[in-house]
Amino acid sequence: MQLSTKHLIGIKQLSTEDISLILSTASQFKEILQRPVKKVPSLRDITIVNLFYENSTRTRISFELAEKRLGADTINFAASSSSVSKGETLLDTVNNILSMKVDMVVMRHHASGAAHFLAKHLPHTAIVNAGDGTNEHPTQALLDAFSIKEKTGGLQGKKVVLVGDIMHSRVALSNIYLLKKMGADVMVAGPPTLIPKYIAQAFDVKVEYDLKKALQWCDVANVLRIQLERQKKVLFSTLREYNLSYGITKKILDSLKKEIIIMHPGPVNRGVEIDSEVADGNSSIILQQVENGVAVRMAVLYLLAGGKNVSS
Repeated sequence: MQLSTKHLIGIKQLSTEDISLILSTASQFKEILQRPVKKVPSLRDITIVNLFYENSTRTRISFELAEKRLGADTINFAASSSSVSKGETLLDTVNNILSMKVDMVVMRHHASGAAHFLAKHLPHTAIVNAGDGTNEHPTQALLDAFSIKEKTGGLQGKKVVLVGDIMHSRVALSNIYLLKKMGADVMVAGPPTLIPKYIAQAFDVKVEYDLKKALQWCDVANVLRIQLERQKKVLFSTLREYNLSYGITKKILDSLKKEIIIMHPGPVNRGVEIDSEVADGNSSIILQQVENGVAVRMAVLYLLAGGKNVSS
């Protein structure tokens, strides 16, 4: 089997078969990553440029490691230290890079739609969206889904709540698309000012403003970061007040009548959306998400390069 698309622009463009193929391929790569020799030469003739216009730690390192584990040649690009600071356009930057015979571009950009723009203008080069504005972050949603499936056995029928800054989160949108496609039941929870008013009807998700009710309902809580850098106006009083009303604490988890799984895409704001005792506790799979990110991104790169069988 192969993916139905040449690019990974967003979860919205993937079929359920594509998602299942990526997750099953990631399982094979995770097995390989447990071996003493973690490299496979599947992409040894492929050159990949990591084009990051926004700061990133986990996503950038995860992609770099995935590329090196697959044997690809990797070029790292940071906008802050490039000709972008001199006024060079996105398209000119990429065309210059492609003139050096690059096969694939992994891009993070502050503008929503930037990855789609590249795919439109560079149809013969595989584009991987590593996060575009407030639009999508597809590989994060894929690794989140992989982590849920690994922990619970599947996605069909699972109750997943996304907690926090839904309005500004590309992770939330990609997760909603993926979870709904794969048969999960989805809820968003947080202050009314951080949840788009149209979201229930537009995406067929539940909305809850009471955190304890949301946690009592779910099997999995994916806790999102408060994205102050994207907020154009004051949407809640203080971070302390946010923590008191919507922070995931051990106290609120202990008050539930069941165990739930806690996730977070990072970076974690300890003491704001989640307390350290929870982030580091037994119910948390945050570090497993980071580990799974490498396997999932290996699967994405491998499949977009046309791979059919995982080399061993």
